[in-house]
Amino acid sequence: MVEWRTCLSVAPGQQVYSGLWRDKDVTIKCGIEETLDSKARSDAAPRRELVLFDKPTRGTSIKEFREMTLSFLKANLGDLPSLPALVGQVLLMADFNKDNRVSLAEAKSVWALLQRNEFLLLLSLQEKEHASRLLGYCGDLYLTEGVPHGAWHAAALPPLLRPLLPPALQGALQQWLGPAWPWRAKIAIGLLEFVEELFHGSYGTFYMCETTLANVGYTATYDFKMADLQQVAPEATVRRFLQGRRCEHSADCTYGRDCRAPCDRLMRQCKGDLIQPNLAKVCALLRGYLLPGAPADLREELGTQLRTCTTLSGLASQVEAHHSLVLSHLKTLLWKKISNTKYS
Repeated sequence: MVEWRTCLSVAPGQQVYSGLWRDKDVTIKCGIEETLDSKARSDAAPRRELVLFDKPTRGTSIKEFREMTLSFLKANLGDLPSLPALVGQVLLMADFNKDNRVSLAEAKSVWALLQRNEFLLLLSLQEKEHASRLLGYCGDLYLTEGVPHGAWHAAALPPLLRPLLPPALQGALQQWLGPAWPWRAKIAIGLLEFVEELFHGSYGTFYMCETTLANVGYTATYDFKMADLQQVAPEATVRRFLQGRRCEHSADCTYGRDCRAPCDRLMRQCKGDLIQPNLAKVCALLRGYLLPGAPADLREELGTQLRTCTTLSGLASQVEAHHSLVLSHLKTLLWKKISNTKYS
């Protein structure tokens, strides 16, 4: 039995609630409009809720449903050798009543779940330490671990007020109301590890397409947890949207909020490669999160490394060694400051 508590939705079309299930704090999500996807495809017709449960259209064999699921995952995650293992997980999930067969109703329910961007990401990143764990599901409703603490207290302010806060005041709020600097360093290390996890994982590469502190969360022990995976997208999905899209300038080649590709002005078409990799965007975020209140003996070197990191450009796969080096230097710098203390 699930006990529903507070509504956590911050946007129209979202249904997110806190709750209690089996004596655990959980987050309940259902009927969520795909925020990132709708922004990315604003020219597409609105998707009716009924469409989520449109497949399979009839009773089907396990073999047929396996092939159908594999085709869907290939389209969304890319043609990866690891996908059959993920399909196996989906088939186990589809057997809701554990009778070793998948009924038409069960197939329709799990198909509806797979259409949810965040659910697909949770399934793909279940082995990753910094993604919330999936706890239960039914129809297109699913439960995850309880909402982590927010990293940016000003994020709780009404959206209309946030742009009115001067950067200096935002920094002061973070310093006064947020965790102590060593805890922030620990959270930042987790965020950098999450960037590593998104790059060349078991089920492909993923892009962070809305990089804000509002999506940075942490547990009671200050371990980083991604607060919202709806703004993370598989590389295959982003490339399919961008490649060949008509454009006049790079702003026309934007998936989500900040996954942006160059515009070939001669051909008037978007290219498939992103201008900024995940790491550069995260480092830009960390400059405002880590530099205020940083220890005096660390501030200059930390500022230099973060500036260097924000200038990274191009696909991470093309400059993989450079990205790994920059990321490793940053993690080492922060760990040296907090290791062998109560903060580590």
